[in-house]
Amino acid sequence: MRKTSAVLATLSLAALALTGCASAPSFAGETCDRAADSSAILDSVTVDGELGAKPDVEVFGPVKASKTSYADAVVGDGRTLTSTSQPFVLDLTFFAGNSGKPLYETEYNDDLSRVHSIAYWSQKSAGLEKALECATGGSRVVAVLTPDDFGQANVEAFGLDDDENVVAVIDVLDVSLARAEGAPQFNDAQGMPTVVRAPDGTPGVIVPDSPAPKKSVTQTLIKGDGAVVEKGQTIITNLTAVGWDDKKVATSTWGSEPNIGPAANELVGATVGSQLLVVVPEADGNKATAIVVDILGIVPTPEQ
Repeated sequence: MRKTSAVLATLSLAALALTGCASAPSFAGETCDRAADSSAILDSVTVDGELGAKPDVEVFGPVKASKTSYADAVVGDGRTLTSTSQPFVLDLTFFAGNSGKPLYETEYNDDLSRVHSIAYWSQKSAGLEKALECATGGSRVVAVLTPDDFGQANVEAFGLDDDENVVAVIDVLDVSLARAEGAPQFNDAQGMPTVVRAPDGTPGVIVPDSPAPKKSVTQTLIKGDGAVVEKGQTIITNLTAVGWDDKKVATSTWGSEPNIGPAANELVGATVGSQLLVVVPEADGNKATAIVVDILGIVPTPEQ
């Protein structure tokens, strides 16, 4: 699993419009409507077993579809997936559409630290993005992917026919926040960067022309109402770091993969749903950096 824990562990790097609150979940500006796709898929597949456990699946092949489609065999009541960069955990199995043979499966090991995003999974198989848009936590999704959406490299690697569809059974186990959500906070510190937000929550950082602070400064920009971050916990964040002097983005997880790592000291005591601005002064050869962190979730500690 990839981690950029060094960024959060020290919040020191060598060296984007306001957030709106929609009345209903939306994906890429379109109101979510999971009922708009095909339920006929469920006539081609039977799926038994508990969510998160390896399912007992029978595929009545050959499964034919001219376009990628999906149906929710189980509709969960958890948080809705509303962006390609939103952190979530899934388990899935792919099956050959003609033979019903299993092709690939995830771990099915109850490890909720296996956090990725739709952007990550769609790189492996483009059809997964459509199947997962607006899905809710706790859902079991059955999808039929065309060869093009499954990916031609995958078709060749698994020895499938050129026109063979693939069936995917996807368990959406846990969905984190897509962005900071909470009450805006007033900060009166002078000479600090200004943070603006795109509709999807992506922060933009406007760094002033004044010199960077000589000491580390932390501001709470949005105060969430989630759990309190404790020392030693593994947290899920999106972050953007901007160099103070060059005013350029040094790193950003927005639009790609969320950051998973131990909570930095500056984040301990903050709440899930919060957005913090941390300014790290120049030190040890590293330039002064302004870092905006959205705290999206806490990885549960595995039960012993």
